[in-house]
Amino acid sequence: MEVKFDSQVVLKRGSFKYLGAMIQDNGEIDEDVTYRLGAGWLRWRFASGVLCHKKVPPKLKGKFYRVVVRPALLYGLECWQVKNSYVQEMKVAEMRMLRWMCGLTQRDKVRNEVIREKMGVASVADKMREARLR
Repeated sequence: MEVKFDSQVVLKRGSFKYLGAMIQDNGEIDEDVTYRLGAGWLRWRFASGVLCHKKVPPKLKGKFYRVVVRPALLYGLECWQVKNSYVQEMKVAEMRMLRWMCGLTQRDKVRNEVIREKMGVASVADKMREARLR
């Protein structure tokens, strides 16, 4: 079926951005999750001067992360049909950011809970559950 607007043919798209969320024609949210991860990393890169500075206290870095980066990651989450794979992707991205902020790598063998406690940040999985229940 062909859709025309005046004399122009409107092409069918598999996905499009609407109110900050990626809408797919098959009803899935894979592209939206990928888009949110990219938006979170973009915000993190913009703030990396503060977040990775050695003289900034870890609690302040954590607060800055909670205010700037996490909202970009979790925007529109209330409408998602969340799968475990999406939660895992968010956890991985968050821990990579937090480890980088602390100046640590996985080779340092520091547990995720220790890093979260040091930064004063709750788990993204808990925040996702909290946002959906709200």
